[in-house]
Amino acid sequence: MKVKVLLAVLSGLLLLPGDARLFAQSRPAGDASLDERVGAFLARHRGSWRDMNVPEADGRTLYELIVKHKYTRALEIGTSTGHSAIWIAWALSKTGGRLITLEIDERRYRTALANFEEAGLADYIDARLGDAHQIVPELPGPFDFVFSDADKDWYKNYLIAVLPKLTVGGCFTAHNVSSRRQPGIREFLEYLNGLTNLETTIDTSSGAGLSISYKTAGQ
Repeated sequence: MKVKVLLAVLSGLLLLPGDARLFAQSRPAGDASLDERVGAFLARHRGSWRDMNVPEADGRTLYELIVKHKYTRALEIGTSTGHSAIWIAWALSKTGGRLITLEIDERRYRTALANFEEAGLADYIDARLGDAHQIVPELPGPFDFVFSDADKDWYKNYLIAVLPKLTVGGCFTAHNVSSRRQPGIREFLEYLNGLTNLETTIDTSSGAGLSISYKTAGQ
């Protein structure tokens, strides 16, 4: 299995949050008020995300993946202050799903909780404070969507821990994989290359690099 580089051009993602047309094609009837609230939240905070949060382009990609495949059981490893979780939970509000997100830093965790409340998405998020090294192996699953954006030198270990709990057809994504010089990234990508039950592409929309791996068979 070869890892392919995917240069994503998602024309439906070029709209600004708050635009009345934003993701209208995937929005179920009856939740327009939530869309407006989340869109307004993202518009207010555009350009202010720090603390290793994802770029907006990658948040939109995560949203699209979940909505397209109707994922409902999501795990995020590395909340930071919540930008990616907002996009993931917004998508899960369409599919009837829920997100478990993990953060080790209490300051970032508390800020994320406030952001989830402000965005109106707290009901879709189970935010947990603690060490993902310990928590991830203990989570029972199953999951159909996973986003890894914590310590890069542990990416391979997170995948090993989560893969048996990932459903066939489910998706494991990892952020910042374009920087192979960063400790852990090369090892992680080489491990992905050796797996026969994952089909992987790398989305470079933001330049950070987002690996997108679909599970094609059981363990």
